[in-house]
Amino acid sequence: MFLEPSFRGQRSGWIEVVCGSMFSGKTEELIRRLRRAQIANQKVEIFKPKRDTRYDEHNVVSHNENYIRSIPIEKSTEMLQYVRDVNVVGVDEAQFFDEDLVEVCQKLAIAGVRVIVAGLDMDFRGKPFGPIPDLLAVAEYITKVHAICPHCGNLATHSYRLSAETETVVLGEKDKYEPRCRICYEMGNILDFRRKD
Repeated sequence: MFLEPSFRGQRSGWIEVVCGSMFSGKTEELIRRLRRAQIANQKVEIFKPKRDTRYDEHNVVSHNENYIRSIPIEKSTEMLQYVRDVNVVGVDEAQFFDEDLVEVCQKLAIAGVRVIVAGLDMDFRGKPFGPIPDLLAVAEYITKVHAICPHCGNLATHSYRLSAETETVVLGEKDKYEPRCRICYEMGNILDFRRKD
């Protein structure tokens, strides 16, 4: 493995996780942090899941159309092919990656890389999503961002699915999801359940 551990006298790496519901600004915050690193002349590599082509096949794009160049990959271990001599690694839509993402991020951090990961912490059922819970456990820094519930104006913590699909991963935007607070999320689920009877 070309990644050498960072020991005494070396710069130390760490993991930052930016998480929250859909439309909460996760990708916007990821782009902001990565751009600051680029302004500081740090070498940055950014990765996104190949399956996420909602806005662009290659760039990471926020809902308000800010973007940054990225490398689309299938498996998280592919990141290790691209990270020679990097200072910062960014990962968007981390919930879509496999469980190896946690080990890859830890290897990078041990090698002295700052790793910034953004992703949904819960799926549309309100359950922990993909590798995000394990990343939260090992991260040095965690930022939970919130959208605003369009029904009551409270902080939105959940991604409510408006469409009828039942698969865990269904790519979509405002046509399929909306952010909701805990109460409005539960109220919507109760109404949907009653409609099915």
